[in-house]
Amino acid sequence: MFSKFQKVSDKARIFLQHKASCSVFLRHLSMTQKSSKVQALYDLCNKTFTPSASGTPPPSSQAVQRLSSILDTVGPADVGLKEEHLDDDRGHGFFGLSELNRVSRWAQPITYLDIYECDSFTMCIFRFPTSSVIPLHDHPRMTVFSKVLYGSLHVKAYDWVEPAQIQESKGPSSFPVRLAKLAVDKVLTAPCGTTVLYAQSGGNLHCFTAVTPCAVLDILSPPYREEAGRKCTYYHDYPYSTFSARNGVEIINGKEEDYAWLAEIETPDDLYMRQGKYAGPAVQV
Repeated sequence: MFSKFQKVSDKARIFLQHKASCSVFLRHLSMTQKSSKVQALYDLCNKTFTPSASGTPPPSSQAVQRLSSILDTVGPADVGLKEEHLDDDRGHGFFGLSELNRVSRWAQPITYLDIYECDSFTMCIFRFPTSSVIPLHDHPRMTVFSKVLYGSLHVKAYDWVEPAQIQESKGPSSFPVRLAKLAVDKVLTAPCGTTVLYAQSGGNLHCFTAVTPCAVLDILSPPYREEAGRKCTYYHDYPYSTFSARNGVEIINGKEEDYAWLAEIETPDDLYMRQGKYAGPAVQV
């Protein structure tokens, strides 16, 4: 009798082991399916951003459309993120915080998550606590795709006016300023479409301010490389009227508020960023 129960038990154990194996396989399959968006992004980037002797050429309009169409579908779960809960500044964002709270918010770091990087492109994520800021900076000879994964982010961006208009500030601490035109000044709230900036258009110089806790998936091509002349430079923007009146510069296209003078500055001391660990699906190279 015992042997009969033993045989039944063995069969049951084999069945359960097989079921467990199937469950593990299904979970793995599910993860593989979930990772397809990240993998698809990598595969398309790897195909699109092909380095040459003269560097990585800018993507074609068709390639931009294909990449954007994939990025448009990416959500937090696709890259291993969970949306952070809005805290007690819900509904206020960076516009409604007291000065004391604002300082404490700035003390919280922005987290940088590296997904993949090579000589041709970088895939990464920035996670912002409320009111944190990445100051105005440029992307020399680069194309950048940005997708807000969750939360709300204020973006202010400029493009250089061409031909270059450069003035020298007056006073004991004289410094050069260059004229730029406002390209973007708005709040992006997920779910929203992918934004793309180019070497000379689309808001190549931009500043990010978190209205709520938020995360942004970025693809940069080619990546920053100081030795290749692609150094990240920070700027301070001055209203157009600050220097224009005394230098006789006239606006040809647009209104005064559409323009600003940008002055190069050192990396801001209050830029607080830390390296985090990417927990999403791995890229198969």
